[in-house]
Amino acid sequence: MSSNTIRAYAAKEPHSPLVPYEFDAGELTATQVEIDVEYCGLCHSDISILNNDWGVSSYPVVAGHEVIGKVSRLGSEAKGLKIGQRVGLGWNAESCGFCDPCIGGEQVLCTGEQKATIVDHAGGFANKVRAGWQWAIPLPDDIDIESAGPLLCGGVTVFTPLLLNNITALHHVGVIGIGGLGHIALKLLKAWGCEVTAFTSNLDKTEQLKGMGADHVINSKDPEALKALSGKFDLILSTVNVPLDWANILTTVAPKGAIHYVGVPLEPVSVPAFSLISGGKALTGSKTGSPIVLRQLLKFAARKNIKPQIELYPMSKINEAIEHLEAGKARYRVVLKADFE
Repeated sequence: MSSNTIRAYAAKEPHSPLVPYEFDAGELTATQVEIDVEYCGLCHSDISILNNDWGVSSYPVVAGHEVIGKVSRLGSEAKGLKIGQRVGLGWNAESCGFCDPCIGGEQVLCTGEQKATIVDHAGGFANKVRAGWQWAIPLPDDIDIESAGPLLCGGVTVFTPLLLNNITALHHVGVIGIGGLGHIALKLLKAWGCEVTAFTSNLDKTEQLKGMGADHVINSKDPEALKALSGKFDLILSTVNVPLDWANILTTVAPKGAIHYVGVPLEPVSVPAFSLISGGKALTGSKTGSPIVLRQLLKFAARKNIKPQIELYPMSKINEAIEHLEAGKARYRVVLKADFE
């Protein structure tokens, strides 16, 4: 078997079971690293790409973009890494390095030759994966490697808004939707020192959510509960993809506060402009995070012992893991352990 051969699990068409798949990845380029995969998270975005829900997939698709593994090969121009070093790889695998956002340290907003790890690129449902060296993020020695994968996508997605909105321990932050993203947000915000309120449609989870870091839990669909929170939140972080009464939720935002979207509602967001103008409020959103933000997150998570709640499957059981996630049974992130023979 060639050193450029990668063994993987791939979808040959939308909504089909993944099957074993081998391919020749070609020669490693000067700026790439190759990573031997140890663990890879399973994210809803993987499902969207496998099923071509976004219309950008080309088959066969090898998904997986929450990779933990060890550097096995280095291109001649790869910097700051060494063979055997444990690294993480998230949503992005390549960026151009020369556009204004890249030069400014915001590679996640690259306007040049940006490449996602699982779009026209083979991801981490495999024994090996490749990426540009800047996107291979060194792991702190004391981080938990089984649960670290989801931090590279879900974790950084909810961490980036804290930096963009200058959130400190003085602030009160609300989190809407306590699933794969929201539960990590609660853990991060508690460690950040914020006052934290969880918005949920299921108050039966109150004690569980408080165990994750919520100081308060409210029903996101209860108008009276929202009315009682008028002007309370410096930031509301929305992770949901369902329509809600955004105009009413906006009333809970403090002057100069924001609702920040990392989930994508299925319908356009509608709020009265006067509410934004009169309170200097904002609707904002963000993608995942650039390499520096990923490094900061992993260091913070290691120092504060922040671990996403995961369910572990062998990668050979990947179709079972996908069925579990699609059925809405995951609590709260699924991680695959590579078990190629």
